[in-house]
Order: sequence, then C-alpha cells, then structure tokens
Amino acid sequence: QRVKPDTVQFLDERLRDNRFEARGGVEDDYGHRAARDLIVTRGAGFRKEKNKKKRGSYRGGEISVCIRVPHLDIYN
Repeated sequence: QRVKPDTVQFLDERLRDNRFEARGGVEDDYGHRAARDLIVTRGAGFRKEKNKKKRGSYRGGEISVCIRVPHLDIYN
C-alpha cells in the first residue's frame, strides 16, 4: 500500500469513509444508481461502462443538485 492507514490522521471522522453510500441522501437518484452499477466493474471495462452511463440512453433517475460536502473549519 502507498499509504499506511494507521499513520493517517483525519481532521473529521466524516472523512474516514470515502464510499459513495456513506454520503447519505436519496436512494434512487442518478448517482446512486450509477455507483451501484459501476461498483462491480474493475479494470479496463470500467471506462467502457462509465461512458455508456454518460450517453443519453441511460435512465439512471433524478439528478440531485444537493451539495453533500462536509464543512470543515480548518481555516479558522
């Protein structure tokens, strides 16, 4: 591994889990359905599947405009 997990210090515990499911929010929006389809794809096939999702024929669901970024007070 390039980074040793036991030496990493997180500014906020919300940054510890970087999975798409950890963000919370609507379960049937475009991003959730695309992530569910792409999580099983590895290697060279990922690019092909990702580009298929970007075409107009993919009906993933409602596109959410919510911002789900944890606000950190690191500059104060």
